[in-house]
Amino acid sequence: MSTTHVPHNSKQNTISGKTDAPIGSPLVSVENLETTFYLKSGPFRAVNNISYQIHKGETLGIVGESGCGKSVTSFSLMRLIERPGKITRGKFNLAGTDVFAVSEKEMEEIRGSSMAMIFQEPMTALNPVLTIGFQIDEQIIKHKKCSTKEARERSIEMLKLVGIPSPESRYENYPHQLSGGMRQRAMIAMALSCDPSFLIADEPTTALDVTIQAQILELIQKIQSQFHMSVQFITHDLGVISEVSDKVLVMYGGQMCEKAPTHILFSQPKHPYTAALIESRPKLGHRASRLKTIEGSVPAPHELPAGCPFVNRCSRVKTECAHQKPMPVVVGPDHSVACFNPL
Repeated sequence: MSTTHVPHNSKQNTISGKTDAPIGSPLVSVENLETTFYLKSGPFRAVNNISYQIHKGETLGIVGESGCGKSVTSFSLMRLIERPGKITRGKFNLAGTDVFAVSEKEMEEIRGSSMAMIFQEPMTALNPVLTIGFQIDEQIIKHKKCSTKEARERSIEMLKLVGIPSPESRYENYPHQLSGGMRQRAMIAMALSCDPSFLIADEPTTALDVTIQAQILELIQKIQSQFHMSVQFITHDLGVISEVSDKVLVMYGGQMCEKAPTHILFSQPKHPYTAALIESRPKLGHRASRLKTIEGSVPAPHELPAGCPFVNRCSRVKTECAHQKPMPVVVGPDHSVACFNPL
């Protein structure tokens, strides 16, 4: 083991100096998050009043169709929203630190150390003209304040940890010299190189074939268990969510539809959109001439209705759905739904 390694349990928060969230408190707490984009057609909220918590060692899955605000939520937490976008409301507390209140310099210390992100497409996240080893080294040297030799040892150790064969030689490779699966493993190695307590995985298996997807999912779960991280896992694939998540947040039109423990969400969905998503999945051993679909399409951001964003596709519409935004209501232990006419 490299001398630069810091055991996860002894890792200090880079800003507050705390080792972890207080016992019993969530490591991650997001309150009333709003992210607005200011376009020529007018402003629209890509993320609208989202709140959730993740405890240490827990995985929250965020699911929904493309354009529902999943990735914008995560980029907001990383403070990577660029113009014309802006975080217009909300709080994000990570192990006692108000992340939205710190300076950009302090944020650069948090990003990559206390929290890290695995991006959806590694070829756009990795620098094509720098070797894999150099890119991992750079992050380790910045956050661990160690020598080049120690950083190299740590980088090779991480490449080995994520299952890349011949890590010493792969360390010298450029991104284009690796397969898609190996590039994603290199991204995971980089994200984990400074022992983050909070990991965001933004559709990390989207561009991979089924066999490699399964390997990457197994790897993330194994490493989470080993380091006892909190994970926010974003995907549009309910099958993946059912395998990796302790609880699930369903989003539509930038808003929360339903939030529940995974087994409850799949067995007792309360929001019509959640139920429709579950019904549209292909079922193993069940033959059907046509898969069930959700009628209609996701409205464009500037065409979202004044009330519930799902109103134009819902089979349980009431009068108030078109004019009022439903607020989340608790319907069971850790189970809430934003709907005027839940199932």
